[in-house]
Formats: sequence, structure tokens, C-alpha cells
Amino acid sequence: VKNRYPLLRIDDLFDQLQGSSMYSKIDLRSGYHQLRIKEEDIPINAFKTRYGHFEFQVMTFLLTNAPDVFMDLMNRVCKAYLDKFVIVFINDILVYSKDKEEHEKHLKIILKLLKKERLYAKFSKCDFWLDSVQFLGHVIDRSGVHVDPAKVKAIKSWAAPTTPMEVMQFLRLVGYYRRFIEGF
Repeated sequence: VKNRYPLLRIDDLFDQLQGSSMYSKIDLRSGYHQLRIKEEDIPINAFKTRYGHFEFQVMTFLLTNAPDVFMDLMNRVCKAYLDKFVIVFINDILVYSKDKEEHEKHLKIILKLLKKERLYAKFSKCDFWLDSVQFLGHVIDRSGVHVDPAKVKAIKSWAAPTTPMEVMQFLRLVGYYRRFIEGF
């Protein structure tokens, strides 16, 4: 059964960033794989290959509700800090603050929370103490939220759509940046 957990619009997430000037980005390592599957559900997540029968013990990307379940978990874990100094989008976490002192407090809170909940970050994909951060296809700094220049370049070099499906794909892509396109 498809779970309809509401993923927030990116625009709505970014509205809370006004007044911030210090950022840290935390990427959870193999996010879905950090969630164990209920014991009774393990047999229905099995698969066979020529090498034998295998059963997933953890949630996989293949499960229909994996993004919804993980987003729900992260929102429950970070609930006390959402809309205050944390944005969570599936396995991406953005900690934002007004200044360095505040940011140090915020980072300690979130890192302790992740440790307590046994949610592990992939250090090579994390960035700390930034004046400007790339997050969810945007660049965020003290002056606001901007389109990532690499995304603008990709959109400009996109081949002209020739089929209805290609038109729909292109509109979805540019629609993601609707707040920056006058009259969209």
C-alpha cells in the first residue's frame, strides 16, 4: 500500500532561512540502510539469484514507501528543532544559524541527537561552518536562496523537447525553480 507521507515543497523549507549566515550540511550514510525491517517483513523482502536466496535485514531503496518511511523517521527525530535551525529532506540535513556561537550550539545538539538515535553521517559528504552552502539544487547564503549556477547552465544547454513526454520532463525540471522564474 502506497504511503502518502507529505514531502514538503522545497520553497516552503527555504522560507525559514531568513536571517541565517552560518550553515552545515549533513548527509546520512546509506540512509535507508540504517533502518531495520520488522522481523515479520524480512521474508517478503527476499530475492533469489543464481548464488542463492537472500533476505534484506534493512530497508532498501526498492521499497515503494522507503522515502516516506525515512522522511517520517527524520521528522520525528528532529521534530523539536524543525523550523528553528534544522531543515531535513529525506537523508539531507541542513543546520542553519545567525552566527558562529549559535551555530556551535546547534551543531552540538544535532550531532548528539544523531548519535543517540544511531543515525550515521557520511563524513566525506558533509560540510561544516559554511558561509554559503549548496543544498537541494540551490545555493544558500546570508543574502538568501539562489539557483545553483550549474543548474542554470544545465537548463540552458538542455536540448529542445520534441515529444510531449520531453516537454513534461523539461517543465518538471524548470518548475523546481519556479520561484526564480517571473510569470511561471
